[in-house]
Amino acid sequence: MSSTDPVGEISTEPAEVASPEKGIGLCLSGGGFRAMLFHLGAIWRLQELRLLDSTASAPWAVDHGPLIRVSSVSGGSITAGLLALRWDKCLTNHADVQARMSAFVQQIVAPIREMSGRNIAGTNFEGALNVIKDVLLPGSVNEHVTRAYAKFLYGSATLADMTESPRFVINASNLQSGALWRFTRRYIRDWRVGEIKDTSLVSLAQAVSASSAFPPPLSPAVLKFKESDYTPQSGGSGTYNLQRRPFTTRVVLSDGGVYDNLGLETAWKNCGTVLVSDAGKPFAAEESPGINWVSQGARVIGVIQAQVRALRVRDLVDSYTRKVRRGAYWGVGSRIASYPIPTPLPVDPARSAKLALVTTDLAEKSEETQERLINWGYAICDSALRSWVNPTLPAPPSFPYPRGV
Repeated sequence: MSSTDPVGEISTEPAEVASPEKGIGLCLSGGGFRAMLFHLGAIWRLQELRLLDSTASAPWAVDHGPLIRVSSVSGGSITAGLLALRWDKCLTNHADVQARMSAFVQQIVAPIREMSGRNIAGTNFEGALNVIKDVLLPGSVNEHVTRAYAKFLYGSATLADMTESPRFVINASNLQSGALWRFTRRYIRDWRVGEIKDTSLVSLAQAVSASSAFPPPLSPAVLKFKESDYTPQSGGSGTYNLQRRPFTTRVVLSDGGVYDNLGLETAWKNCGTVLVSDAGKPFAAEESPGINWVSQGARVIGVIQAQVRALRVRDLVDSYTRKVRRGAYWGVGSRIASYPIPTPLPVDPARSAKLALVTTDLAEKSEETQERLINWGYAICDSALRSWVNPTLPAPPSFPYPRGV
């Protein structure tokens, strides 16, 4: 491909391999607190099965390689960020399942659940009031969200404090370049704007807040850098090079799901086995869509986004079928009966369908909703793994919480 071909630029991006290596990539989609909790359930099951072990001695490594990458957007990044920060404390490679799960519940589940009981920003009264206050007061809504993430989850940690292995990639969308903006422990990068090696310049709370800057209420996230922060000549080539002011010095970011709501791109390029946890809210039919310009415009954007997401999912599943990649897909809107295993966990399809429609926001979720979303992520992940990745895996004896789904 020519040097001015954007597809060619993306496919040969520095720090990306030309063909996938043996290893597992885990993708966590967007969806606010709904996604944060649903993915928490899925990761719970992966931790039980020791699939989160990123060492060469991992039980899965013989067939698939170890876990080498976790790619996330939006609500998925909230959970992924904490996992990346507390990875070593989670004992992911410990042979004893009880020790692994005790550490996981203490280090990841407990703080995530505490966070989901808070009103950060949302459609309920207190959440909406928080947004309104931040619009009227100095600063921005996104800065409010960043402060909340720091207070309840990440403290003063920076990207440099994330684990080295597996590689966590927290994705946001660059509204200036139209490209994916990536936050990792090793670098901060937009293939057109360039690469920053000093990852201590950005706090983990800032990265996750940018990744979950749902438009329009929580967007944009504005980050400021110096031109000297960038590696010289690390941006795109030809007409695709944007390594200049203001692209480098005032970066305007939005939710990672604007570009790729599955968080799929970075894992797809690098991993031979790709696991995708999709907590995106199913697109709902509407009998009487609004005819004013605002309502109609919002509905049209929703239709476009739903179609793009559906195409990504169909292409992903087709790639599994054609053995281009190994792996499994599961979604908050999936039907557990669609997965061909004889002993799935008992899931009420009416309840799981209702959970898929939980509002996409950062507003308080009741203890019952928290536990049911965690249980649902756990159950559908289990069914997907035992259907398409390894049919010999043991069935779980029960849900994480007795409420079921």
